[in-house]
Amino acid sequence: MSRKNKIRVLMAKPGVDGHWRGIITVSKALRDAGMEVIYLGNQTPEQIAHVAAQEDVDVVGLSILAAGHLRLITETVKSLKDQKADDALLVVGGIIPQMDIPDLKREGVDEIFLPGTPLDTIVEYIRTNAPARSTSILVQKGKQVIPGRDP
Repeated sequence: MSRKNKIRVLMAKPGVDGHWRGIITVSKALRDAGMEVIYLGNQTPEQIAHVAAQEDVDVVGLSILAAGHLRLITETVKSLKDQKADDALLVVGGIIPQMDIPDLKREGVDEIFLPGTPLDTIVEYIRTNAPARSTSILVQKGKQVIPGRDP
């Protein structure tokens, strides 16, 4: 798939999980693959969704290697919907028990990458599945309107 725009990826760690090596490695791989990466580090689900909406990202990538993954991911999905940023591809990486994966996908997670997933697999999944952004921005009554996002 060819794109005129770089894929914009927001990478974040919901909660206070201090395991950062994986998200940094994946962020660098995405950047090296030509994507624009916005790295937030540790943030609340609401903060992640706010930045996703403000930056009009194509992909939200979450990294979770500590307890609380179900609650944190579910809260992030809800916050993305509340911010009208749920059109972004949502991928999660980290230690997610196999039994939780179907529930998370039903909640709105598009894909989950477990430890040891080759970086090329993550890059290719995002390239193939990231939604295409419109390059046009309309002006309506003095405000910007992003097609497909604003009514």
